[in-house]
Amino acid sequence: MYQIVENKSELFIQQIVERIISSGEMSRQDYSLLTSTVIADGEISDVERRQINRVFDYIQTGRLKLVDW
Repeated sequence: MYQIVENKSELFIQQIVERIISSGEMSRQDYSLLTSTVIADGEISDVERRQINRVFDYIQTGRLKLVDW
């Protein structure tokens, strides 16, 4: 399945989220990188929101560990 990426920040956020989820861990540095990318863009698209919600869902269900906090 191919997704249409509307801008570079969507692609970058998607890459960050995929790396976090595939590793099963999110560090404070990952969090900072993710939030700074969202803030730098000035607004968040639906695609970006869904990607970030995936991270929250994984944290809530215990499939993602927070490390180095």
